[in-house]
Amino acid sequence: MNSVVLVGRLTKDPELRYIPGTGRPVATFSIAVNRAFVNKEGKREADFFNIVVWGKPGENCANYLSKGRLVSVRGSIQNRSYETQTGERRYITEIVADRVEFLESKGRSESASPAGNDFEKSFEPVGLDSEGFQALDDDDIPF
Repeated sequence: MNSVVLVGRLTKDPELRYIPGTGRPVATFSIAVNRAFVNKEGKREADFFNIVVWGKPGENCANYLSKGRLVSVRGSIQNRSYETQTGERRYITEIVADRVEFLESKGRSESASPAGNDFEKSFEPVGLDSEGFQALDDDDIPF
């Protein structure tokens, strides 16, 4: 089974293009996803994933998403290769999304966007205790 779900912030605005001949839309962008643990310096590291979204969902991503927005992406991991003009073979791994959810409103992402290069603050989980668990109120427990 090839299935992946990621939650992260866009590292740049999506790019939309249309496939010649068919006119099929495709949007591409990348997201930064925090790793679960901090490094030796006490900072949270992130992994960067290239995302591909086809069709109307791709157009929606291009129209409504921008750098810094928090999204959830569900899809599959795919590898492809191509040959450069110099004859060198290049390999690419990307996430082909079948679902992209916008996790915050545009106004919230603008106020939460980090200034300068201070990425870590924008990726900190909200509502987690010091061990990384979701804090629950006794009223939230069904028994």
